[in-house]
Amino acid sequence: PYGTEPGFYLLVGPNWEGDVPEGINEVIRSSTELANMIPRAFMDSTEEDKQAIQPVISQINAYPLEDFDGEMKTTDWSQLPTFPAPKSDGETKWVEPEKFFDQLHAVLDQVPPLPGEEAIYANVRALLAAAERDPAIKQAIVEVAKETEKSVIADFFKWENNGKAAGNGWNRSVNNAEWGVDYTMRTGTARSNMFDNRPNETQYFYTDNDGNDQQLSGDNLYSITFAKGETPPVKGFWSLTLYNDKHLFYPNDLERYSLGTKNKDLKRNDDGSLTLYAGHNKPSEDKLSNWLPAPKGTFSLYIRAYWGKQAILDGTWKPPVIKKVSP
Repeated sequence: PYGTEPGFYLLVGPNWEGDVPEGINEVIRSSTELANMIPRAFMDSTEEDKQAIQPVISQINAYPLEDFDGEMKTTDWSQLPTFPAPKSDGETKWVEPEKFFDQLHAVLDQVPPLPGEEAIYANVRALLAAAERDPAIKQAIVEVAKETEKSVIADFFKWENNGKAAGNGWNRSVNNAEWGVDYTMRTGTARSNMFDNRPNETQYFYTDNDGNDQQLSGDNLYSITFAKGETPPVKGFWSLTLYNDKHLFYPNDLERYSLGTKNKDLKRNDDGSLTLYAGHNKPSEDKLSNWLPAPKGTFSLYIRAYWGKQAILDGTWKPPVIKKVSP
């Protein structure tokens, strides 16, 4: 989307003042000392493409500046060792309210205030200082943090409390990855869906409910029909992903977690429309290629539109109605 060229890019912190070696295409300056990089490479869901993409992703690398010599480094990522997934209840607890105020000092030091936030930072630091002097104040704010986790933060996990209405029962993200002082959207994304791209890069549409505002459940089969020419209008690609009640992939025998541009075996209807299905029980044979397996319990659906066209960006494109087909 940005017209950048293949090559070497230097990621630095906000206060870095070193020399840029010859051969570096561009310097990317992070606004904080903590940065996260998530490379993505588009691949069709075919065996041929899985093989063809290997030499491409082998050229995606990150290493310290001191190791830069102007020569491309490659890594055969397919040869990395594998490790069993850690056992857990399925949800990562990013914030522990009991430790929140103990950790807040380091966060304030690491993340500088945005213009206009200086007074907020000063007030919070004053509160932390008071809590250090008085155990009763410390206990009080910890109790407030624990209660807030239950009564406020927990509800941000629901998609209806994230972003803004996008039509037909879906919500969409706003200000993702460029929050400014939109603390509500930032909190919602941190609670429900880490690592968004910027709006001009990706738009996200999500829902827990069908078109009748009823919670999606694997006990039912649902249809999601895009009219002819009404799949998400993108210059990149789009996908419809199914998540379980923890907003994680649902393990299934097909190892199928999303459908979209990458799938070359999707069957279209006679009128050119595209109907995708979601549910726990297998649909009829003619619908299998268009089916997203769901858990027996509750689940949610999520549309990603990468490099959206104007109708995505201005909100004129609407996600389709989700209809319950059968019990």
